[in-house]
Amino acid sequence: MTVFLRSVLLTACFVAAACQTAPPVQEMSDARQAISVAIEAGAEKHAAAALRAANAHLDSAERYLTTRNYAIARREAIEAKAKALEALERSAALQDAED
Repeated sequence: MTVFLRSVLLTACFVAAACQTAPPVQEMSDARQAISVAIEAGAEKHAAAALRAANAHLDSAERYLTTRNYAIARREAIEAKAKALEALERSAALQDAED
């Protein structure tokens, strides 16, 4: 590999890393809010597994935040929100089926 290609690759890596230097504040907030809404909708009773998964991803995101690994924390927070929304949907569907 030429010196030029190595320097271009190294520069690209630094640029990509620099884009992930900000904490995922919005993603964390979105995940927490989605989990709260799912709990209020009865997900603890109707979609406990999905809710546990959401909380596990949120806990993981918080751990990555403390080590300043913001890229992984962001991904975990996004996954937490997705699992919380899944719990909300399952809960709503099961409640509709009961009615």
